[in-house]
Amino acid sequence: MEKKEKLETLRQKIDAVDSRLLDLLNQRAALVLEVGVIKKEEKSRFHVLEREEAIYQRLVSENSGPFPAEAIRPIFREVMSACLSLEKVLHVACLGPDATFSHIASIQQFGQAARFIYTKSVADIFDEVERERADYGVVPIENSTEGVVNLTLDMFIESPLQICAEVMLEISHSLLSQHERLEDIRTVYSHPQALAQCYNWLNKNLAHAEVKEVFSTAMAAKLALEEQHTAAIASEFAATIYGIPVLKRKIEDNPQNFTRFWVIGKQSPGTTGDDKTSLMFSIRDGVGALSEMLDPFAKNSINLTKIESRPFRKKPWEYIFFIDIEGHVTDANIKKALAMVTRNSQFMKVLGSYPKGKKKTPGADEE
Repeated sequence: MEKKEKLETLRQKIDAVDSRLLDLLNQRAALVLEVGVIKKEEKSRFHVLEREEAIYQRLVSENSGPFPAEAIRPIFREVMSACLSLEKVLHVACLGPDATFSHIASIQQFGQAARFIYTKSVADIFDEVERERADYGVVPIENSTEGVVNLTLDMFIESPLQICAEVMLEISHSLLSQHERLEDIRTVYSHPQALAQCYNWLNKNLAHAEVKEVFSTAMAAKLALEEQHTAAIASEFAATIYGIPVLKRKIEDNPQNFTRFWVIGKQSPGTTGDDKTSLMFSIRDGVGALSEMLDPFAKNSINLTKIESRPFRKKPWEYIFFIDIEGHVTDANIKKALAMVTRNSQFMKVLGSYPKGKKKTPGADEE
C-alpha cells in the first residue's frame, strides 16, 4: 500500500510540473508575440536561424541532467516552431508527398508547425523559394552511400539563393507490404536512390520480384497500399502515415546511411561559432591551377572538408568545383582566403555560411 501511495504522490507531482511547464510555454509564446510586433515595426527578419541555433547550444550547455541532452534540440525545435507560427507560419518547400525523407528532414529543421509545400523536383523547390511562395526549401545534396545529388549542385550555378542550414538525417529503409510473406510479393516500388541503397538485400531476398522506380518513397508506400502482391521500400514514418504494415526493418545495405540536406533561402544566417561555408569556382587552365586555388585555404589555416567537381554545362570541357570549408564567411581568415581565390578564379560564388548539421537518428514519431 505504501508503494501505491508513493506512486500516486509522484504522479501528482509530475502533473503539477506539467501544468507549470504549460504555463511557462504560454508565457514564452506571449513574449514571442511581443518580439514579433517589434520586428514588424523595424521590418527585420521574422525568422532568425542563428538565434535558434544559439538557443539550442545554450540549453545543451546548461543542462545538468538527468534529462537527456540529445532530447533538448527536438523538444525545443517544436516549442520554437509552435511559438513562431503565432507570429507567422513558415512555408517550406520539399519533395513530397507526406513522409518522404525530404519531408522528414524538413520537420527535423523547422518542426511540425511549419506548412510544407510539396514538389516533384529539386528545380521546383528552388522555384518556389525564388518566387517567394516558400520561405525556405529543403533539398538533398549528398548521400553517404550514393554520393552527391548533381542536380542540386547544378541549380546553384545560376540560382541567387543561399544555403541557410544543413540537416544530417540517418536513412533507415523498411519493406512495407500488406502481405506477411516475401514470396507473395511480385513487385517492389521505391525511389531510385532507395532501391540503390537496398540493392544487395533485394537481390538476396526478393530476386523473384519486379523492381519499379517511382518519384518518391512515400508514393511507393501509397502504391503498396493500393495494389495487391506489392511492397514498398520507405521509412517507418511512411508506414505510420499511410497505414501499411512493416514487413522488414533496416534493409539498407550500409547501416551507416546518412543523407545531407541543404536548407535554401534568400539570406544566409549570421555566425554561430560552429559554422560551415560552401562555395563554387572555376579555374583557369594550366599546370597546378587547382593547387593554386586551394593554397589560400591552407595558408589561412582553414579546414577544407569536401571538394566535388562538375562539368560546366555552358562551357564544354570546363569544370566547376564545389567545396565546403569550416568557418563563417565573416571570419577574418576566410575573408582573406576568399579574396585570394576570387583573384585566381574565372568564376567564384559563395553559396552560403550556415550552422553545421548534427547527425541524428529520427525517432518513430518524427521520421
